[in-house]
Amino acid sequence: MKNTHLEHPEDSILNGDLSVLDWFSEQDSTISVKIDGAPAIVWGRNPANGKFFVGTKSVFNKVKIKIAHNHAEIDQFYQGKVADVLHLCFDNLPRTNCIYQGDFIGAGGSYTYRPNTITYTFPEMIEQDLIIAPHTIYSGGDDLREVSAAPLLQKLKSTNYCLFVQPNAYLNPHREDLEDVCKFAKQMSTLCEFVSDKKASQIKKEINACIREQRVVNEDEIAEKCDCDKNLIRLWKLVKSIKDDMFMYIFEKGDIECSINGVDSFHEGHVITNKYGMFKVVDRETFSHANFVMPKNW
Repeated sequence: MKNTHLEHPEDSILNGDLSVLDWFSEQDSTISVKIDGAPAIVWGRNPANGKFFVGTKSVFNKVKIKIAHNHAEIDQFYQGKVADVLHLCFDNLPRTNCIYQGDFIGAGGSYTYRPNTITYTFPEMIEQDLIIAPHTIYSGGDDLREVSAAPLLQKLKSTNYCLFVQPNAYLNPHREDLEDVCKFAKQMSTLCEFVSDKKASQIKKEINACIREQRVVNEDEIAEKCDCDKNLIRLWKLVKSIKDDMFMYIFEKGDIECSINGVDSFHEGHVITNKYGMFKVVDRETFSHANFVMPKNW
């Protein structure tokens, strides 16, 4: 797949792309746990020159490219805590011929880490120097700007210096109940007036404001603010309810405890991929709200 931003399933229908309604019930799907680390780290072998590199998602920039092949280039392209993290990554990530992306969790020597919004507590003190949660593998192309993304299904082997965190998750393939509701959503979509990508971005901003402020998403209010069809927002709410029901079909197995502001929580969410697309399944009322309002460590 193209190296694009992961979308919430419900947000993807605003411009009339209804492929997610088939995505919900597709049995041949893969799932991974979405870890709430920061910053995002990309590393591996640069196909343009064959050298090992580290960087943030800025390595994919079209113009101001920030690919660091050594410590001097890290200091040239990055500053502050991000640079410190990349120095740690450059020293401790195992060399590979592949290109991976993961989230930085922290440096070793503790049980508990809060890289972003969620606090992670491990059952034992981490002895490695670096903790990374890998989730994506890239391939194809002679340049990082040309590579394609795919979910990382294999488990990366940890080393004495780097701990790779990849919790297990299982998706029940029998989701016929969701399929029935999706058929109704398809019928409802015939009554909707879909919008352009630009207008969809405006609607998403209003929806995120509701989540940030813990307000109910009101179709009349958003339709008036964004000059759009209220039936479209009603369809958005229906698709979101289908996404929320998706959690009942997801099972996790792991020994890492999660909490937000001292309250037990689940992981950030999950990434589910099949022939209809790749989407993130996140509890927006819990995680997204906290992510909007909590101060960051980086």
